[in-house]
Amino acid sequence: MRLICLNGWGGKLHGEMIAYLAAADPDILCLQEVIHTPAATQAWLMYRDHGTDLVQRANMLRDVAATLPDHLAVFCPAAQGDLWEGETRYDSQWGLATFVRKSIAVIGQAQGFVHGAFSADGYGAHPRSRTAHAIRVFDFATGRPVVIAHMHGLRDLQGKQDTPERLAQAQCLVRLVRNVAEGGDRIIVCGDFNVLPDSETFAVLKELDLVELVTGRGFTSTRTSHYTKQNRYADYMLVNPAVNIDNFDVVTRPEVSDHCPLLIDFT
Repeated sequence: MRLICLNGWGGKLHGEMIAYLAAADPDILCLQEVIHTPAATQAWLMYRDHGTDLVQRANMLRDVAATLPDHLAVFCPAAQGDLWEGETRYDSQWGLATFVRKSIAVIGQAQGFVHGAFSADGYGAHPRSRTAHAIRVFDFATGRPVVIAHMHGLRDLQGKQDTPERLAQAQCLVRLVRNVAEGGDRIIVCGDFNVLPDSETFAVLKELDLVELVTGRGFTSTRTSHYTKQNRYADYMLVNPAVNIDNFDVVTRPEVSDHCPLLIDFT
């Protein structure tokens, strides 16, 4: 089974991302920073925040679903806020999504907030609400279930250091996984955690008997050339001992976001 985890950067590198996902053809895609603007017919809109303008792919959720037509999509919005075309405002939902190949049976799932709650009237003040999604699927090739969970960790304007909110979000993620996992299950947890490798987040995740692969396999960054700041870790993937890893990679080429895709082939 192939799993890809990616922060899609609001679809800013739409063409590159779509081409990569079509070629890589994951069985399961865990995608963060997903845009869903139902009323928009144009391809691009603008996000505005205190003098910062960021172009967004208006219907990124729809675009990725069209690229992976053999997959079911579950969208988990964290907030609804504004995107703009000139002075025209659109209601746009922002969150994460999980795409699962239709031949794979989803036999359990849980969605929940690891920080805050759903914001229906704007994106809110930082650190903004964040959500997570866990699925338990049956792998017919091996005859065994596997639990896959991902989250988009909160962004703190002060940096990626540990905070009480980040500790709480890690604890929420563990509870979410335990809601769907059963004894003996393979477990994979991934996402853009927005923390550094020495974060107490990983001590909390060890409660699930997980091993972190990015730093554990010697990768020194999960960011692309589009990210120019220091502290180049953000994305992580962790597995328990029941996961048999055939291949794991932090994909640096092609560049499809300011984050690198994390790819694992496993049995």
